[in-house]
Amino acid sequence: MTERKGRLAGRRALITGASRGIGRAIAFRYAEEGADLLLTATGLEQLGDTLADCVSAGARVLTLAADVADRAQCEAMVQRAVEGLGGLDVLVNNAGIYKASRFVDYDPETFDRIMKVNTYGVFHMMQFALRHMAAAGGGKIVNIASTAGKWESLNQSAYNTSKHAVVGMTRCAALEHARDKVNINAICPGFVETDMIDQFDDHAEILGVSVEQLQTALVGRVPIGRMLQPVEIAHLAVYLGSAESDGMTGQTLTISGGMRMG
Repeated sequence: MTERKGRLAGRRALITGASRGIGRAIAFRYAEEGADLLLTATGLEQLGDTLADCVSAGARVLTLAADVADRAQCEAMVQRAVEGLGGLDVLVNNAGIYKASRFVDYDPETFDRIMKVNTYGVFHMMQFALRHMAAAGGGKIVNIASTAGKWESLNQSAYNTSKHAVVGMTRCAALEHARDKVNINAICPGFVETDMIDQFDDHAEILGVSVEQLQTALVGRVPIGRMLQPVEIAHLAVYLGSAESDGMTGQTLTISGGMRMG
């Protein structure tokens, strides 16, 4: 077999929420850059297109159906990566969900589910991955947070709370594991053109506008005049998963088209 080359050649990566949007883009870019992959989503059939893309790029790819809200399944994901790929060098915590509601109207079950997936999923995955990476001599963890984890937003207090927690967790874990040579960083995207944007119907209804009007208003807040593309987030994830970022840990990289600077 011809030796694969690229910025991630020889690295073994686990990517959650890899079936669509940002996760799918990251998986494909990792494949292009030479990584071996374990891709996860809540259903195997959802991973079909991502799997085909990554295999076409020459990657060795494993898939696993699992829910990051379940701690035992998170442990199984990391174990599968270590056993199936021969180790785990990079973890990308991308899986996430969104639901809009006025703060006073959030039902506890919805708020709890968002926290379990977006925050506790990251917590579980990081714990199991860190135990392996620290023992193995190092690694990289890339958490996909959001600009919602850095400032306030209307009608999405559950999502914002979950992403603020991811930002804080990233910094604390990075500080504790710097001497273990594990780099832990977060990416905070702004508005990205994925199907999560299509789930803004509840948000639009609360505001009394159409989804199209809401999307136009969102783009109007972006100085570059457009939404971001998933591949633009994936480029940052490649950097954070590669040796190029060995001197960076505990950082939250905002990519928002200039909505807020600094």
